[in-house]
Amino acid sequence: MLLFLSAVKLICEIALLALLGQGVLHVLAGAKRDTNFFYQLLKTLTSPFTKVVRRITPHQVADAHVPLVAFFFLVIIWAVVTFEKIRYCVGVNMVGCR
Repeated sequence: MLLFLSAVKLICEIALLALLGQGVLHVLAGAKRDTNFFYQLLKTLTSPFTKVVRRITPHQVADAHVPLVAFFFLVIIWAVVTFEKIRYCVGVNMVGCR
């Protein structure tokens, strides 16, 4: 169980950092971001998460806002998994989790 929670937490952290980096490059690169290699790499890395969010959000949410919504969904998932990991560690009295 601890391995599963740690893996989900790690995936969320990687996706969150990739979305954050994509947002920073969105601002820094401006209109030329579509030709920026690193922006495209981060966009490819985050596309599974943004596609899932696009499917579950209403159509009134603009496509430009989907990465931001995905970021907040991932923050919520990360927080829930972190609290569950803490609860699990405390429940089984793991010394390494304290």
